[in-house]
Amino acid sequence: MTPQTVISLAEQSIGVMLMVAGPLLLVALLVGLLVSVIQAATQINESTLSFIPKLISILAVLVVAGPWMIQMLVDYIHRLFESIPALIG
Repeated sequence: MTPQTVISLAEQSIGVMLMVAGPLLLVALLVGLLVSVIQAATQINESTLSFIPKLISILAVLVVAGPWMIQMLVDYIHRLFESIPALIG
């Protein structure tokens, strides 16, 4: 197993992780920011108020982008399994 192969697999895994988790985290960040601005404007300081909009928005993103995310993970795992002989020998 060459160090270049290990680095390539690590780069691919980080890239796939960012591609799959990125949309979910970005939506949660934007919805949390929007709810925080609304809470600051209305002076409602309820910590559970931001939980439900985040949950609903993340579920919506999963419904819309879920098949794409699964396909990204399946493609990565397929490439990973195909590279096993190169890693061993």
